[in-house]
Amino acid sequence: MANAITSDAITASGLRKAFGRTRALDDLALTVRAGEVHGLLGPNGAGKTTLLRVLLGLVRADSGVARVLAADPWREAAELHRRVAYVPGEVTLWPTLTGGEVIGLLGELRGGARRARVAELVERFELDPTKRCRTYSSGNRRKVALVAALASDAELLVLDEPTAGLDPLMQAVFEECVARAREDGRTVLLASHILAEVEKVCDRVSIVRAGRVVDSGTLSDLRHLTRTTVRARLTGPPNGLAALPGVHDWTADGDQVRFRVDGNRLSQVLHVLTEREVRDLVCQPPTLEELFLGHYGSRS
Repeated sequence: MANAITSDAITASGLRKAFGRTRALDDLALTVRAGEVHGLLGPNGAGKTTLLRVLLGLVRADSGVARVLAADPWREAAELHRRVAYVPGEVTLWPTLTGGEVIGLLGELRGGARRARVAELVERFELDPTKRCRTYSSGNRRKVALVAALASDAELLVLDEPTAGLDPLMQAVFEECVARAREDGRTVLLASHILAEVEKVCDRVSIVRAGRVVDSGTLSDLRHLTRTTVRARLTGPPNGLAALPGVHDWTADGDQVRFRVDGNRLSQVLHVLTEREVRDLVCQPPTLEELFLGHYGSRS
């Protein structure tokens, strides 16, 4: 297997996978660049976990091509797993081992973990590594898996719903650790349905729906699909602003107006708005939540 990392850590095209009559992947294509944090955003059942399992060589695709770190994940899984760290959506640990023993065992499978890094992460995640895994809560089991992955020298981190069961403080620690992984030149593929999580940590996002990637790009690239919220205080009447093309959900209260505007009409509307002698103006870019609803729910 080639050890050199190309500009793309993961490439996939035409991936299909069915479980009986259920089609989990349907002609899915994906590209993850080396050194980036890439988010897979979609609801439960969209196909994210099946995709991760195909990329890890845990499940064989019915058809299509996938390459992970330039390797075939199905045929070269054993060697590839030395270079990849995986945190599954459902973390199951050996019940009679302690958390520390599990971290050490997983580290040995990848050629050894850095002890100083393990100690640092154990402290940051407030994990007691001396307890037996059968006594851990689901959140603590996830901490064990995260510490083992983040303490490794793996070139690629594959994280499936990584903050499930973590409190807000630990979520913040996780975000800092992902940022550090990026600084170290590692690639992170993160699957989540938590929109704020993806927005905070990811460089690029792929939106998964019904087994397909329906859109992919940076946050700026994807935000054109939703409308920007504009709030303004005017010195005079709005005079036809509400009727401009691309303006939606207009409300006015005294000298204050609020509306949403299509991305491709924003410049035109703002130009007209400034001619109305604006006292105060706030433009709020669309959030990933709005983007998510644009693909998976009804919109006005």
